Amino acid sequence: MKFQTFKNSVLAVALFVMASVSIRAQQSITADAPARSLSMQALIGQSLAKLQQPTPEAFLNCIAEMKRIDAMFPDSIQPKYQTALQSLYYSVMNPHAPQTENLLAETEQTITKMEQMKNADPSDICTLRGFLYMVRIVQNPAQNGQRYYMDVMQNYEKALKLNPDNQLAKQLQEKFFEGMNNASLNDK
Repeated sequence: MKFQTFKNSVLAVALFVMASVSIRAQQSITADAPARSLSMQALIGQSLAKLQQPTPEAFLNCIAEMKRIDAMFPDSIQPKYQTALQSLYYSVMNPHAPQTENLLAETEQTITKMEQMKNADPSDICTLRGFLYMVRIVQNPAQNGQRYYMDVMQNYEKALKLNPDNQLAKQLQEKFFEGMNNASLNDK
Protein backbone atom coordinates (compact mmCIF):
# COMPACT_ATOMS: atom_id res chain seq x y z
CA MET A 1 0.00 0.00 0.00
CA LYS A 2 2.86 2.38 -0.77
CA PHE A 3 0.57 4.60 -2.84
CA GLN A 4 -2.10 4.84 -0.13
CA THR A 5 -0.53 8.07 1.10
CA PHE A 6 -0.47 9.37 -2.46
CA LYS A 7 -4.14 8.50 -2.87
CA ASN A 8 -5.03 10.23 0.41
CA SER A 9 -3.10 13.32 -0.64
CA VAL A 10 -4.92 13.44 -3.95
CA LEU A 11 -8.25 13.07 -2.15
CA ALA A 12 -7.42 15.96 0.16
CA VAL A 13 -6.49 18.26 -2.70
CA ALA A 14 -9.57 17.21 -4.62
CA LEU A 15 -11.84 18.33 -1.82
CA PHE A 16 -9.93 21.57 -1.31
CA VAL A 17 -9.87 22.41 -5.00
CA MET A 18 -13.59 21.72 -5.42
CA ALA A 19 -14.35 24.78 -3.34
CA SER A 20 -12.11 27.07 -5.40
CA VAL A 21 -13.35 25.67 -8.71
CA SER A 22 -16.93 26.13 -7.56
CA ILE A 23 -16.21 29.81 -7.04
CA ARG A 24 -14.61 30.03 -10.48
CA ALA A 25 -17.63 28.36 -12.08
CA GLN A 26 -19.93 30.87 -10.49
CA GLN A 27 -17.81 33.84 -11.60
CA SER A 28 -17.13 32.75 -15.19
CA ILE A 29 -19.79 34.50 -17.26
CA THR A 30 -19.32 35.03 -20.98
CA ALA A 31 -19.82 38.50 -22.42
CA ASP A 32 -21.67 37.41 -25.56
CA ALA A 33 -24.73 35.97 -23.79
CA PRO A 34 -24.92 37.32 -20.22
CA ALA A 35 -28.52 36.32 -19.39
CA ARG A 36 -28.17 32.84 -20.85
CA SER A 37 -24.80 32.39 -19.20
CA LEU A 38 -26.09 33.67 -15.88
CA SER A 39 -28.78 30.99 -15.81
CA MET A 40 -26.21 28.38 -16.80
CA GLN A 41 -23.88 29.59 -14.06
CA ALA A 42 -26.73 29.47 -11.55
CA LEU A 43 -27.48 25.88 -12.51
CA ILE A 44 -23.81 24.93 -12.25
CA GLY A 45 -23.53 26.66 -8.88
CA GLN A 46 -26.61 24.86 -7.56
CA SER A 47 -25.25 21.53 -8.68
CA LEU A 48 -21.79 22.12 -7.18
CA ALA A 49 -23.37 23.29 -3.92
CA LYS A 50 -24.77 19.79 -3.47
CA LEU A 51 -21.20 18.53 -3.02
CA GLN A 52 -20.95 19.97 0.49
CA GLN A 53 -21.18 16.34 1.59
CA PRO A 54 -18.83 14.76 -0.99
CA THR A 55 -20.26 11.24 -1.04
CA PRO A 56 -19.97 9.01 -4.12
CA GLU A 57 -23.72 9.41 -4.67
CA ALA A 58 -23.46 13.21 -4.45
CA PHE A 59 -20.70 13.20 -7.07
CA LEU A 60 -22.63 10.92 -9.41
CA ASN A 61 -25.72 13.11 -9.06
CA CYS A 62 -23.66 16.25 -9.69
CA ILE A 63 -22.06 14.67 -12.78
CA ALA A 64 -25.51 13.71 -14.11
CA GLU A 65 -26.74 17.28 -13.52
CA MET A 66 -23.68 18.70 -15.28
CA LYS A 67 -24.42 16.48 -18.27
CA ARG A 68 -27.98 17.84 -18.37
CA ILE A 69 -26.68 21.41 -18.15
CA ASP A 70 -24.24 20.63 -20.96
CA ALA A 71 -27.14 19.33 -23.08
CA MET A 72 -28.99 22.60 -22.43
CA PHE A 73 -25.92 24.70 -23.32
CA PRO A 74 -24.00 22.56 -25.85
CA ASP A 75 -21.80 25.42 -27.09
CA SER A 76 -20.61 26.31 -23.59
CA ILE A 77 -17.32 25.13 -22.19
CA GLN A 78 -18.06 25.46 -18.47
CA PRO A 79 -20.54 22.54 -18.17
CA LYS A 80 -18.10 20.29 -20.05
CA TYR A 81 -15.25 21.44 -17.83
CA GLN A 82 -17.26 20.81 -14.66
CA THR A 83 -18.49 17.42 -15.90
CA ALA A 84 -14.90 16.34 -16.58
CA LEU A 85 -13.57 17.78 -13.33
CA GLN A 86 -16.25 16.24 -11.11
CA SER A 87 -15.83 12.91 -12.92
CA LEU A 88 -12.12 13.02 -12.16
CA TYR A 89 -12.76 13.87 -8.50
CA TYR A 90 -15.16 10.95 -8.24
CA SER A 91 -12.69 8.64 -9.99
CA VAL A 92 -9.71 9.56 -7.84
CA MET A 93 -11.75 8.98 -4.69
CA ASN A 94 -13.34 5.78 -6.05
CA PRO A 95 -10.69 4.36 -8.40
CA HIS A 96 -12.18 0.86 -8.48
CA ALA A 97 -15.90 1.69 -8.44
CA PRO A 98 -17.98 0.15 -11.23
CA GLN A 99 -18.75 3.58 -12.75
CA THR A 100 -15.15 4.79 -12.83
CA GLU A 101 -14.05 3.30 -16.17
CA ASN A 102 -17.08 4.71 -17.99
CA LEU A 103 -16.59 8.12 -16.37
CA LEU A 104 -12.93 8.18 -17.36
CA ALA A 105 -13.74 7.22 -20.96
CA GLU A 106 -16.41 9.96 -21.10
CA THR A 107 -13.98 12.43 -19.53
CA GLU A 108 -11.40 11.70 -22.19
CA GLN A 109 -14.03 12.34 -24.88
CA THR A 110 -15.10 15.56 -23.16
CA ILE A 111 -11.52 16.82 -23.01
CA THR A 112 -11.16 16.09 -26.73
CA LYS A 113 -14.39 18.03 -27.45
CA MET A 114 -13.13 20.95 -25.38
CA GLU A 115 -9.84 21.01 -27.33
CA GLN A 116 -11.85 21.61 -30.50
CA MET A 117 -13.82 24.54 -29.06
CA LYS A 118 -12.50 28.00 -29.90
CA ASN A 119 -13.09 29.49 -26.42
CA ALA A 120 -11.48 26.64 -24.50
CA ASP A 121 -8.65 27.53 -22.15
CA PRO A 122 -5.64 25.39 -23.16
CA SER A 123 -4.30 25.58 -19.60
CA ASP A 124 -7.52 24.07 -18.23
CA ILE A 125 -7.43 21.34 -20.87
CA CYS A 126 -3.85 20.41 -19.95
CA THR A 127 -4.81 20.40 -16.27
CA LEU A 128 -7.74 18.05 -16.88
CA ARG A 129 -5.60 15.76 -19.02
CA GLY A 130 -2.88 15.67 -16.35
CA PHE A 131 -5.51 14.88 -13.71
CA LEU A 132 -6.89 12.09 -15.91
CA TYR A 133 -3.44 10.47 -16.09
CA MET A 134 -3.00 10.98 -12.36
CA VAL A 135 -6.24 9.07 -11.73
CA ARG A 136 -4.90 6.26 -13.91
CA ILE A 137 -1.84 6.08 -11.66
CA VAL A 138 -4.02 5.98 -8.54
CA GLN A 139 -6.04 3.13 -10.08
CA ASN A 140 -3.01 0.91 -10.52
CA PRO A 141 0.27 2.45 -9.32
CA ALA A 142 2.45 -0.57 -10.14
CA GLN A 143 1.27 -0.82 -13.73
CA ASN A 144 0.46 2.81 -14.53
CA GLY A 145 3.02 4.75 -12.48
CA GLN A 146 5.84 4.52 -15.00
CA ARG A 147 3.44 4.55 -17.91
CA TYR A 148 1.73 7.88 -17.10
CA TYR A 149 4.23 9.67 -14.87
CA MET A 150 5.69 11.80 -17.69
CA ASP A 151 2.22 12.54 -19.11
CA VAL A 152 1.10 13.93 -15.75
CA MET A 153 4.28 16.00 -15.38
CA GLN A 154 4.18 17.39 -18.92
CA ASN A 155 0.50 18.33 -18.79
CA TYR A 156 0.80 20.17 -15.47
CA GLU A 157 3.98 21.94 -16.62
CA LYS A 158 2.32 22.98 -19.88
CA ALA A 159 -0.80 24.16 -18.04
CA LEU A 160 1.31 26.34 -15.76
CA LYS A 161 3.41 27.64 -18.64
CA LEU A 162 0.21 28.68 -20.44
CA ASN A 163 -1.31 30.17 -17.28
CA PRO A 164 0.98 30.55 -14.24
CA ASP A 165 -2.09 31.50 -12.16
CA ASN A 166 -3.93 28.20 -12.77
CA GLN A 167 -4.58 27.23 -9.15
CA LEU A 168 -5.96 23.79 -9.92
CA ALA A 169 -2.85 22.89 -11.93
CA LYS A 170 -0.59 24.18 -9.15
CA GLN A 171 -2.41 22.24 -6.45
CA LEU A 172 -2.64 19.01 -8.41
CA GLN A 173 1.01 19.23 -9.44
CA GLU A 174 2.01 19.78 -5.82
CA LYS A 175 -0.02 16.77 -4.65
CA PHE A 176 1.43 14.69 -7.45
CA PHE A 177 4.97 15.55 -6.34
CA GLU A 178 4.06 14.79 -2.72
CA GLY A 179 2.59 11.45 -3.70
CA MET A 180 5.61 10.52 -5.78
CA ASN A 181 7.98 11.53 -2.97
CA ASN A 182 6.00 9.50 -0.44
CA ALA A 183 5.94 6.54 -2.80
CA SER A 184 9.71 6.67 -3.31
CA LEU A 185 10.25 6.86 0.47
CA ASN A 186 8.07 3.77 0.90
CA ASP A 187 10.16 1.93 -1.69
CA LYS A 188 13.26 2.30 0.46
